[in-house]
Amino acid sequence: MSDDIPPEDMMAAEYALGLLEGEELLAARSREASDAAFAQEVVFWQDRLAPLLDEIDPQTPRAEVWERISAELESTGDSAEIVSLTARLRRWKIAAGSAAAAAVAAITLLVLSPAQQAVAPVPQEPVEAPLAASIPIGDTQLRLAVTYLPERQELLVSSSGLTADGVHDHELWLVPQSEDTPLLSLGVIEPGVERRVTLDAAVASEFADGSALLLTREPLGGKPEGVDAGPVVAEGRMQVI
Repeated sequence: MSDDIPPEDMMAAEYALGLLEGEELLAARSREASDAAFAQEVVFWQDRLAPLLDEIDPQTPRAEVWERISAELESTGDSAEIVSLTARLRRWKIAAGSAAAAAVAAITLLVLSPAQQAVAPVPQEPVEAPLAASIPIGDTQLRLAVTYLPERQELLVSSSGLTADGVHDHELWLVPQSEDTPLLSLGVIEPGVERRVTLDAAVASEFADGSALLLTREPLGGKPEGVDAGPVVAEGRMQVI
């Protein structure tokens, strides 16, 4: 199975382990919300890989292990496969400190050659992890996918599949950690658009595991200044991925 895994299966597996980031993560979350087959593939990998977490003893490899892996990848040539594997190595290192990181050794058995399996990567140092929320839209199967990337202080918002009604807009809000701080607007949702927003430091500092998000119905253009936010139509919570 090591060389014949379709790219879409590989994306589902990496997504199930929490190894994607940036635009790849946004794309996977969008597909999960709109593509039933892909969502089932993610569940398949979650069920398949989760039991392996109990079978892998945590290890802390020496720093030179990462150096050997990188050196072997670079020495094999500048091919598309090596570029892909190098990107995955970077993601595995970013994933250090999470439960999914313990399963990295399992997925490497599916994607690396026998020579590379001898030094299957195991994370070394924990880093600040991204946060994500999948907000259900009413009674539909559509979801608003929100991902926060702390290292860039960026928010990725995917509203694929949503359509505008021409009468209202919807605004996304972050509930701050302090009850004395008012709701923080994260902007008006653009239906059918995948949007990247750079947050200022004050707003970024309010994001945490468990932070609540609210979606309100507003007049076109968003909440008018000087009035309360409109009715809440959906909500969700940020979680470490």
